[in-house]
Amino acid sequence: MIGLWLEEIEIGQVVDLGTHHFTREAIIAFATQYDPQPFHLSDEGGRNGPFGVLSASGWHTGAAWMKCYVATNQRAEAEIRAQGREPAVLGPSPGFNNLRWLKPVTPGDTISCRTTVTGKRELNSRPGWGLVFAMNEGFNQKGELVFSFEGKVLTPGRP
Repeated sequence: MIGLWLEEIEIGQVVDLGTHHFTREAIIAFATQYDPQPFHLSDEGGRNGPFGVLSASGWHTGAAWMKCYVATNQRAEAEIRAQGREPAVLGPSPGFNNLRWLKPVTPGDTISCRTTVTGKRELNSRPGWGLVFAMNEGFNQKGELVFSFEGKVLTPGRP
């Protein structure tokens, strides 16, 4: 979790990951390449779609959250190194649960991303490593929850 060793991570810890702004052009470009459903591809398709407006792909929202997470982690690692300490380098995620797209993300929306530690445990199958569990969320500029998932990430213990 953000450059910290398993022993340093506290349950309940909240990390603000920053924001991502969604433009009409970016929504259409992402959808054209990865999720070409009509309500993601044009204003007309959006008007005729389930939300009545052009909306971002949920996968676009998820990718934006991940971009914020990685950037925050990289900044934290650099800060830890600048203090003369060695940061923990996270392993991959073994998966996630309960991915939810709760409200459409539309052109002009700015999503604020965060992660909250909900648990952690050492791994018997992989000595020196643990799993950190987190609730990950994105909120629009009105404070409405638009995206969430329960994630986990492999995290090293102190050597």
